[in-house]
Amino acid sequence: MSTGRTVPATVVGPITSPKRKAPLPSTGTDVTGVRLSDMESDEGGAPVLVTGGSGFVGSHLVLRLLQRGYHVRTTVRGTADSPKVAPLRAMRDDHPGRLELFEADLLVDGAFDEAMKGCGVVFHVASPFLMPEKIKDGQRDMVEPALTGTRNVVGSIERTPSVRRLVLTSTVGAVFGDYIDVMAMEGRVLSEKYFNTTSTVENNPYHYAKTVAEQAAWEAERAQERWRMVSVNPGLVLGPSLTPASESGSLFLLEELFKGYFFYGAPDFSFTTVDVRDLADAHIAAAETPEAHGRYILAAERMSSFHDMARVIRTRYPRDLRLPRTRLPHWPVRVLGPAFGLTQDYIRKHLGIRFEVDNRRSTGELGISYRPVEETILDHYEAWRQQRGK
Repeated sequence: MSTGRTVPATVVGPITSPKRKAPLPSTGTDVTGVRLSDMESDEGGAPVLVTGGSGFVGSHLVLRLLQRGYHVRTTVRGTADSPKVAPLRAMRDDHPGRLELFEADLLVDGAFDEAMKGCGVVFHVASPFLMPEKIKDGQRDMVEPALTGTRNVVGSIERTPSVRRLVLTSTVGAVFGDYIDVMAMEGRVLSEKYFNTTSTVENNPYHYAKTVAEQAAWEAERAQERWRMVSVNPGLVLGPSLTPASESGSLFLLEELFKGYFFYGAPDFSFTTVDVRDLADAHIAAAETPEAHGRYILAAERMSSFHDMARVIRTRYPRDLRLPRTRLPHWPVRVLGPAFGLTQDYIRKHLGIRFEVDNRRSTGELGISYRPVEETILDHYEAWRQQRGK
């Protein structure tokens, strides 16, 4: 088993570390011997930094850290009063003296230096995201910002001697490029031992960008001895959004289902999913658990399809006519998909493909207990309705 110095290169075997009864212990020891929770939850303790605190995942992580007594710093693109920053301001009011907001640009070298001063742990959550139709140049619009942003955060860590651990938010898209890739994995089961080798600047630039950014961070970690890194690789992140203007792929994707784009029938596409609240807890566990190392897939064992999600929501809203009641056969999707922006190559590599997820490292080593997917989907839908005044 790897000790954290390198990315795991072999298949993850049976979990041998003892299973913790509480998902998030109140104390923990860093690999350097520093007791993380004792150090950072006290008034004079070292703060932690969350990049991208106004985002879908970042805002939940900030809230969870505050609830656990941490002194939190977070970076946002702009600190001016805006709908995206309003939830953070409310958290700051609710936790006086324990949340600081800093303005930082991912693409500016040194932009995180001030916010990072004195921090013991850095959670790098911020990452550029664009809907596929808005990506005109994959290298310019996705790869360069993701890679530059990660290098700038790592550069600030190198200049900040107090930092002992980096928790990086990656994605399962850094493990596989297309669903068909998983069919070639051992047992046709998704696991952390693989890196995405099929995505390119032209084919799925978002997955490619996240892959090269994660690999760059691992290279930086291996090149020094002071700080250690843990990578969290979530599936499609669902659950209630705290920010009304989050730019998240999952929020855009589910809106298509909620708004009735598939009322005539759900195309047979499935997704690896994780609740945003479980993901926030996993980030904290990755920082607090001394033995945490390498990569952790965060996703339910079984995938959920558009049809599965609609069926769950109809248990509470049986008369919602926007939700599909049937699953479309494959042939209409193959015929009509290109008219909706789906290439035949994409359809071939995703339509009707389902696989299981090996999430034993997250449950066994981080102590994560996943919420039922039905709860996540309903909470996601309820929050979406509430934000739209429905």
